[in-house]
Amino acid sequence: MKLRLILLILSLMAFVFASAGGYFYYTSFKEKAFREAESATIIRLERINKDLSHLLSEYNKPVRILAGMLELKELLRSPASDSETMNGANRILDHFKNTLQADVCYLMDNRGKTIASSNRNDPDSFVGQNFSFRPYFQRAIRGQSASYLALGTTSGKRGVYFSYPVYSYGSEYPDGIVVIKGSIEMIEREVGFTADEIVMVTDPHGIIFISNNPEWLYRAAWQISQENIGEIAASRQFGNGPWEWIGLRDAEGKYVLDSNGRKYLHHQVEMDDYPGWKINHLLDMQQISQKAFKPLVVFVRPIVLALFVVMCLSVAALYRQASLEIIQRKAAEEALRESDARYRSLYHNTPAMLHSINRKGEIVSISNYWSQTLGYGEQEVIGRMLTDFFTEESKRYAEQKVFPEFFKRGYCTDVPYQIIKKDGEIIDILLSAIGERDENGEIFRTLAILIDVTERNRAIEALRIAKEELSTYSRDLEKQVSIRTREITNILKYTPDVVYVKDRDGRYTLVNSPFEELFGVSSEEVRGKTDYEIVAKEVADEFRKNDLQVLEKGKSMQVEEQVKHNSEIHTYLSVKFPVYDEAGNVNGVCGISTDITAVKKAQDQLRRLSGRIMASQEKERTAIARELHDELGQVLTALRMDAVWMQERLKDSDARIAERASTMCDLIDKTIKDVRSIAIRLRPGVLDDLGLVDALEWLTGDFENRSGITCVFEHRNVPELNETVSTAAYRICQETLTNVARYAEAGRVSVVLIAEKGELSLSVRDDGKGFNASDLAGFEGVGIAGMRERAALAGGNLEVMSEKGRGCHVLFKVRISKDKEVSG
Repeated sequence: MKLRLILLILSLMAFVFASAGGYFYYTSFKEKAFREAESATIIRLERINKDLSHLLSEYNKPVRILAGMLELKELLRSPASDSETMNGANRILDHFKNTLQADVCYLMDNRGKTIASSNRNDPDSFVGQNFSFRPYFQRAIRGQSASYLALGTTSGKRGVYFSYPVYSYGSEYPDGIVVIKGSIEMIEREVGFTADEIVMVTDPHGIIFISNNPEWLYRAAWQISQENIGEIAASRQFGNGPWEWIGLRDAEGKYVLDSNGRKYLHHQVEMDDYPGWKINHLLDMQQISQKAFKPLVVFVRPIVLALFVVMCLSVAALYRQASLEIIQRKAAEEALRESDARYRSLYHNTPAMLHSINRKGEIVSISNYWSQTLGYGEQEVIGRMLTDFFTEESKRYAEQKVFPEFFKRGYCTDVPYQIIKKDGEIIDILLSAIGERDENGEIFRTLAILIDVTERNRAIEALRIAKEELSTYSRDLEKQVSIRTREITNILKYTPDVVYVKDRDGRYTLVNSPFEELFGVSSEEVRGKTDYEIVAKEVADEFRKNDLQVLEKGKSMQVEEQVKHNSEIHTYLSVKFPVYDEAGNVNGVCGISTDITAVKKAQDQLRRLSGRIMASQEKERTAIARELHDELGQVLTALRMDAVWMQERLKDSDARIAERASTMCDLIDKTIKDVRSIAIRLRPGVLDDLGLVDALEWLTGDFENRSGITCVFEHRNVPELNETVSTAAYRICQETLTNVARYAEAGRVSVVLIAEKGELSLSVRDDGKGFNASDLAGFEGVGIAGMRERAALAGGNLEVMSEKGRGCHVLFKVRISKDKEVSG
C-alpha cells in the first residue's frame, strides 16, 4: 500500500512537472522565437538597405558617361540644327536606355525643357515638357549630380531620377542636363520582399513611396500636419494626394499598432544617400507566436505519450526492484557521470575537429573546435546527415565507397573530402575514424577526427602550376634564344657590311666575317684588342673619337670613316649605337660599316659632270647675252634712227604717217629695253665687271621694281670671290626671288650677304604664307634641286626652312679663304 501511494504520488508529480516543464519550455521557446525574429529582422533590414542603396545608385556612373556624349553636346549647342544631330542624340539615348534597362533617358536644356528623349514616340513622351521645378534639374544645372525619388508627373510611374550637367568644350556653366529614370517596380522585384513581412520606404514627411503592400503606396505612415501636406503638394513629388494616414501608431518599445489594433514588431533605419528617407520593417506578432507554438505541439505530443508509457513501466518495475535498483542506479550513475565528464572534457577541449555519427550517417555530437572551425552551431548539425555538409563529389565518394568499406572494417584513415563551411567556403580535409561496436559486434557509433589541409593542398597545387609554367616558359625561352641566335649568326655571317662590338675601353668583343677579311685577322685574334693594335694610329684616333661620342651621349650617330684596303683608301658609312647592360647602363658600342667607296666616286664624277654642265650653261648664257646686246641691240638702234628720220621728214606733209613713225619709235625703245633686260638676266655684266655685291644690289632692285614686293639687301665683310662661288650665290638668290614672286604671297623680302670666320653665308627670308618643310622632300621641284646642286658644286650646302604662315628662309653657306675677307 505504501509503495502504491508512493507510485501514485510519483505519477502526480511527473504530470505536474511535465506540465510545468511544457509551460516553461513554451515560454522560453516563445522568448527565443521573439529574439530570433528580432535578430533576423535587423539582419533582413540591413540587407534590404544595402540592396536598395545599390539599386538606387546603379545609374550614377552611367549618367556621367551619358553627359559626356558628343552627340548630346552638339544638340544642346545647336538645338535647331538638322535632323542628323537630333537622330544622333536619340540613338545615344535609346542605346543607354536599352543597355541599362532603364525606364527612360532624356536631355533637357538649361531652362528645363526636354529636347530629346528615348520615349519620344510614346503617348506619354517627355519631349517638349518642362521639368525645371524638379530638384534633380535644379541641382544639376548648378553643376552638381543629383538623384531623386518621385512619381512621374507625365507618365504617372514611380521612378528614381539620376541627373548630371552637360558642358560644352571650355564652358563654365552647363548647357543642359541628362537624366536617367530607373523603374521602382523593377527595384522592388530585385529586392524580393517576402510574404510574411511588410516593408515600406518613407520620405522625410512619412509618405510611403516603396512597399510590398500596394494599398499603402502614396499614403502617410504616420499622422502629418496640414503644413507638411502643403509642402508635399507644392513639391508634386507624389502626385495630387490626398496622402491619407494608414493608421499606424507607436506602442510600447519596438512595437506599433495598425488601425485594427494588430501589433507589429517595428524596426527602422535611415536610407544611405537619401537624407531623411527611412526603411521601415513590420513583422506581425501573431505570426511570431504561431511559429513558436507549432514546434511545441510537435515536440510535446511524443513526450506526453512517452511519459505515459514510462510511468506504466516504472510502476511495474519499481514495484519489484525499487530498492535494489535505486542503490545500483546511484552507483552506476555516479560512475557514468565521472566517465562522461572526463570524456566530454577531452572531446570538447581537444584542439581538433571531432564528431560522431550513428549507423545511418547522422551526426550525434561535435566538438567545440569542429563548431568554431566550420561556423555551425550544435543545434544546426545534430541529427543531420554528415554528407549534407560535403560537396557533391565528396558526398558520392563517401556514400558509394567509404561508408560501406568503413562499416565492414571498422576504421578508415586519411580519407580526402571537401566540406562546406557555413560562410560558403570550401575546405579540404583528411578524415580518420574508428567505430564503436555493440554487444552484437555491430558498429553503432563512430568517433572521427578531421584535419584541415586546404592551405597545404593550395600550396602543392600552386607549386605544381608554377613548375609547369616555369618549364613551359623555359622551353619557349630556349626556343626563342635559339631562333634569335641563329638569325643573328646568319646576319653577321652573310651580311656584306662590317659589324663589330666593343666594350667601354674600346676592346673588341665580337666581329663578323667581313671584318676579318677587311683587316686580315680572325675573330679569336681580334677579341680583347683595341683599334690601336690593328690599324694605324691616325685611323684608330678617329675610330676612338667617334666611339667616345656614342658612349658620352648615349645615342646613335652616323659618320664616314676611311680605311686603307688593298693599297686603296676605302670610305665606309658607319652607324654606331650604344649597347646597354641589364641595369640599363651603356657598356659598349656596336658599329655597322658599309663600304660606300664606289658611291662616293660616282658622286664625285656626277658632281664634276654637273659642274661642267653648269659652267657650259653660264658660258652659253654669256654668249647669248652678248649677242643680244651687241648684234640685236645695234640693229634695233639703227631701226630707231630710221624711224626718227621718217617722223621728221613726214610730220609736215603727212601727219598720220608721222604719228605711226612716232609709235614705232616707242615700240623700238621698249624692245631695246626688254632685250637689255633679258641679256642682263641671262648673264648680268655687273657680276663679271663689279662682283657679287653689286650684282645682288642690282638684282634686288630689279626684283622690287618688277614685282612690287619690298626687297632689302644688306652685306658685310664680303671679300673678292671666285667665279664659281659668285655665280652660285647669284643664281641661288635669283631662283629664290623668282619663287617668292610666284608662290609666297609675301610683302617683304630680306637678302643678307655676310662673310665671317672663313665662311660666306647668303640668307633670303620672306614673310609669305610658307609651307611644311617636312613635305619638301617629296615635292622638291627643279628649282630647289638646282639650287642644292649649285651649292654642292661650290663646296657649300643649302638649307630651306619654312612653316605654314611664317614665311620661308633659304640659307646658303660655303667656305672661303680667310685672307680674302675684308672689313665692312
